[in-house]
Amino acid sequence: MTTGSHSQVQLDNEHFRVTQWTIMPGGTIPMHVHEHEYVVVPLVTASMHVKNADGTSFEAALETGVSYSRPAGSEHEISNTASTEPIVFVEVEKL
Repeated sequence: MTTGSHSQVQLDNEHFRVTQWTIMPGGTIPMHVHEHEYVVVPLVTASMHVKNADGTSFEAALETGVSYSRPAGSEHEISNTASTEPIVFVEVEKL
C-alpha cells in the first residue's frame, strides 16, 4: 500500500526511539496507536490534518522547532492535505 509517507529510525535503545517522519503532499500516516508517551519536533512550519480514532478531526499547526508532547494511547491518522511541500518532523518516544 502506498501511503505517501515514510520514516527513518535514527536511534533505538532501551530508553528512546527517535524516528524522522516525512509526509508528502497528499500523503498519510495510516491510523495507528502510540504505545509510548512521545514528543514531536517539527522540522517545517506547516499544517497537518489529524483524524482521531473516534472520527473527530482537526488541523494541527506545526512551527519549526516548536515541540509538543502526547500521551501513550493516542490513536490517529495524520495527513498532509494542505501543503505542497513535504511535512517533516522528528518523533521521540520514551520507552
